[in-house]
Order: sequence, then structure tokens, then C-alpha cells
Amino acid sequence: MIQVSHYQKIWHTVQLIPKGYVAGYGQIADLAGLPGRARMVGKSLGATPKGMFIPWFRVLRSNGQIAFPSGSELAAEQTGLLQQENVVVLNNRVKMKVFQWKPDLIEILSKLKY
Repeated sequence: MIQVSHYQKIWHTVQLIPKGYVAGYGQIADLAGLPGRARMVGKSLGATPKGMFIPWFRVLRSNGQIAFPSGSELAAEQTGLLQQENVVVLNNRVKMKVFQWKPDLIEILSKLKY
């Protein structure tokens, strides 16, 4: 049961990433109250229940790189979804300085539950 509640925290946090922005796996773990659990973020996104919308494509490696191999179907899908939101993807990477979600203190206190 602990795993499920951790996943729920992660899913809730990922749902808060605004359109046109991205976040790193570690950043999501930190904001969800699970520091050091970046890998759990990836696992939870892969375990999202059918019918639940989680914008998984907005979560990248901390350096802005898409985690899927360049040229793979999933990398192409993630790139396409990000580009639909006007996020620039070049060489399987996003410039985090430009597109990283940086919630302010009010947003953190009012929307995050952890």
C-alpha cells in the first residue's frame, strides 16, 4: 500500500506541470515529498492506470533529455506531444533553462499536498 500512495503523490504532482513546460524525474520526486526517488517517478508513470490522464511526456531527465532511445517509437511520441505544446525538442533534448517548470511558493503551498 505504501507504493500506491507514493505513486498517487507522483501522479498528482505530474498533473500540475503546466502545458508548455517540463520537469525532471528528480524534481517531481522532490515536489512529491519523495526526495531521491527519481526512479520511482519513472516506474509510477509506467504503472498509470488505464483511463487516468497523466501528462507523462512532460517528465524528462534532469539534463532535458528524453529517457527513451532516440529514434524509438516512444521517443517520437513524446517529442510529438511536447511539440504540440510548443516545447522545442532538438536531438532528443529540451533546454531546461527555457522550458523547466519552476513553481513558485504560492503554487507549491496551494496545489501540492505533501
